[in-house]
Amino acid sequence: MDVESLQKSERRRGSCLDAFLVVSVIFLFVALTAVAVLGVMAVMELRSKVTLPVHQAQTAAQTADSPSTVYKMQNFAYLQPTSSELKNSTINWAVVNYSDGNSIGSNFKFDSKQHSLQPLQVGTYFMYIYVNLTCTFKCNAGRLTVQVGNKLTCEVELPEGSASVSRKCWTVSRMDGEGLVAQMSVSMKQQELLYWKLELNSSGLGMFLVN
Repeated sequence: MDVESLQKSERRRGSCLDAFLVVSVIFLFVALTAVAVLGVMAVMELRSKVTLPVHQAQTAAQTADSPSTVYKMQNFAYLQPTSSELKNSTINWAVVNYSDGNSIGSNFKFDSKQHSLQPLQVGTYFMYIYVNLTCTFKCNAGRLTVQVGNKLTCEVELPEGSASVSRKCWTVSRMDGEGLVAQMSVSMKQQELLYWKLELNSSGLGMFLVN
C-alpha cells in the first residue's frame, strides 16, 4: 500500500472539503444578508407611509389630478382626538377638514356620534395610532392603553417626572367591513391624571388599504 499516495489523497479531499465549507458559509451569509435587507426595506416603506403627516396627504389631494393619487386618497383615513383629558372612556374623534375636503377617503365611513371608523371595502389594511402626551406640572407614573376594536392595542408607559411621552403603534389586519371604536383606559386614579394631557394635533388614528 502506498502510504504517501494515501496521505496526498486525504490532503486533497480535506482541501476540497474546506473550500466547500468556505463557499457554503459565504453563500449562507449573502442569503441571510439579502433577506435582512429586504425585510428592512419593507418595514421602512411601511414606516414612511405611517410617518407621512396628514397635511401632506391633504395637499396632495388638493393639487394632484392623477388617478393614482385619487386612488390613494380615497383609501386613506385619518382622525384626531377632540379631548386632551385622560380617562376610562371611548375616544371621541374628529375629521381633519381643509378647503376642498377632509381626511376621510370615500372608501371609509365615519360615524361622528358613535365615533366609529368603518372601512367600506373588504381587504387588508395598515392601521396606526399616534399617542403624544405632555406633563403640565408634577405628574405621577402610570400606564395608558388605547385599544382599537380587537385589531390594535397600544400601551404607553407614563414615567414619573417625565415632561412628555410619545408612542406609535401599528398593525396590518384584514377588515371585513366592521366599524372600529377606540377605547382609552388608564391605570391611575382620576386625580392623578390631572396634569397629563393628550396633545390633540400630534395624536391620531389612521389607516389605509394595502390590498
